Amino acid sequence: MIDLSRLRSPAWRRVVDEAVKPSPGDEHFLVRLQALMSQVSTAKRSVLFTLPQSAGEDDSQAEPRPVSVWPMSPGQQAPSGDLSTVEHAAESRRAAASALADGQSRVFSLDQGDLMYGQDRAGMIVAVPVIGPSSPSGAPQGRHAVVLHLDARSDQAMQATLAVLELLSGYIHGHRATQELLRLRQSTIALDLAARLIASINQAEGFKGASMQICNDLQRQLGLDRVALGWVRGIGASGAVKVVAISDTEHIDRRMAMVRKLEGAMDECLDQEQGVLYPPPPETAEAPGQEADVLLGQAITHAHKELASGDAKLRVVSVPIRADDRVVGVLTVESASEQSPLNVRVAEWLQATADLVGPVLSVRRSDDRNLALRTVHSATKAGSWFVGPRHTVWKIATIAVLLLLVTAFVVERPYRVEAPVELRPRVQRVVSAPFNGVLETLEDGIEKNRRVEAGDILARMETRELRLMAVRASESLSIAERRVEALMAGPDEPGRGAQIEEARAEAEAARAELAFYNERLEKAVVRAPITGVIIEGDLRERVGSAVGMGDVMFIIADINELYGVASVDDRDIRLVEQAVEEGLGRHSLATKADPGQRFDITIERVVRSGRPKDGTNSFEVRVRLDDPAPWLRPGMEGLVKLNTGDRSIASILSRRIIDTARLWLWM
Repeated sequence: MIDLSRLRSPAWRRVVDEAVKPSPGDEHFLVRLQALMSQVSTAKRSVLFTLPQSAGEDDSQAEPRPVSVWPMSPGQQAPSGDLSTVEHAAESRRAAASALADGQSRVFSLDQGDLMYGQDRAGMIVAVPVIGPSSPSGAPQGRHAVVLHLDARSDQAMQATLAVLELLSGYIHGHRATQELLRLRQSTIALDLAARLIASINQAEGFKGASMQICNDLQRQLGLDRVALGWVRGIGASGAVKVVAISDTEHIDRRMAMVRKLEGAMDECLDQEQGVLYPPPPETAEAPGQEADVLLGQAITHAHKELASGDAKLRVVSVPIRADDRVVGVLTVESASEQSPLNVRVAEWLQATADLVGPVLSVRRSDDRNLALRTVHSATKAGSWFVGPRHTVWKIATIAVLLLLVTAFVVERPYRVEAPVELRPRVQRVVSAPFNGVLETLEDGIEKNRRVEAGDILARMETRELRLMAVRASESLSIAERRVEALMAGPDEPGRGAQIEEARAEAEAARAELAFYNERLEKAVVRAPITGVIIEGDLRERVGSAVGMGDVMFIIADINELYGVASVDDRDIRLVEQAVEEGLGRHSLATKADPGQRFDITIERVVRSGRPKDGTNSFEVRVRLDDPAPWLRPGMEGLVKLNTGDRSIASILSRRIIDTARLWLWM
């Protein structure tokens, strides 16, 4: 039984002090309020129920969820909603639902059901709704109910108990006001810190200078051990963080283990796109005054643990830096000091500060980049209007790939087989040494690329010995002829006919020998067999030297009529043969001497005999130039493109791969 006249007593003041004490969260305050209401009303047991936020507008269809049972079991560290130890659990749930349905306190009798008020020796269940203030939209921010199991008491005592319980339930408004004030103070602190950092950024030169200024200012103002700033490089989710500034560090050596650990921690924060605190706080407060945070408690901290492994007292916080709804960088701070511990509150300050500083830092980064990177960034930003602000690059790339695929399978282009080609003269002659001898003279101007007419003297062989031999042969012929005449004019003696025949034979031999030497003397004068250009042969250094019969002296070719010999790979020769059979045209040739000028060509024939070359097998394809240029010369090399018909771009690009796969898979 409670006497309301004692509300000004020291005991009641202690209750009020406990009710208005700041709490880290709503759940912690409600559990403490439940304990106060239970103690003040001398309840045997109480249960805290909450109405889920997803219950909708119809509260009658929602079922309250138990959050905490008072008193806690021996050894229990945290509140639990386990109703297995609660007597009359079903009645307690119905009482909470009834109180939350109309927002009024309800008293239930264990014997008679709903009772307001009256005697009940079996005991009573009192359900007091704890409803917080409404949000700006008009919806309640929280709907809770405390159900207390009381002994039977008089109507007057029950009225006093309900009055005190309802008075205590109203302290949730003070708690919510305190929370709003705390959030406002945190925002003010973050705004002040961000204003100082932005002022420092504006005074620094360049992005790197601004980054160094941020790290040094944060370290000094918050009393931290180390502050590092990383910037995201790469595209989309495949991006990685590169450390760009570390407090009190001018030069960053990326081979250092510390830098690699910092980048690993920053990548961990980037992947989760949320702040990371190590050691992580609990998801729910396990003791009064303990800080708790669901997001920070569920964050992955493997890389942060590795970063803090060198010092057991070291605490690490990483927060993402955002600009235009995307993460552009990561801020990582470390501290092992007890005077400036890193906790949930500091993590919230840093995140709010990073959100304010991020756009300014992003502008400084953009100003430091070259024109090409700015163009890419602007194009990506413009593309976000078409495909959306998230994953813009990947979406544009996907659309481009789809368009390329459709184009590749729909659009057809002429498929041209490429092959190296060499220009050759259609008519050429080889001038060789007529016999073994010595090259005596070379006619003036006879050299490579000289044009000669048929019959022009090119060179002369030494003929002194030949002339002597010819004189001897002539004398032998004269002697033999005089002998024949003498025998024929002489008397008819036995054996005369045989002597005449022998003399005639000697004369014929001498005549043949003379003719041989005369022919050699005539061939000693080397003449051009055809009209053309000397394409091979420079004998100026060999004048007076011996040459052997058959040695090549000159090659003369008619350059007015050239043809090309293309070496087509055996993988393409069948397509070329089909093009010849179908009479396809639009073949072209380009030389290395002037690649910009193209010549139309016609395929004359395909030599159906392959030849190995450079580890491959090729076939000769002879082509005719339809309109050759005067400057073309034999021996020039180039490239031919032989049209084999229209095919889709995908077929052209994948032909080699498909043919190779067919050979591999052939069984």
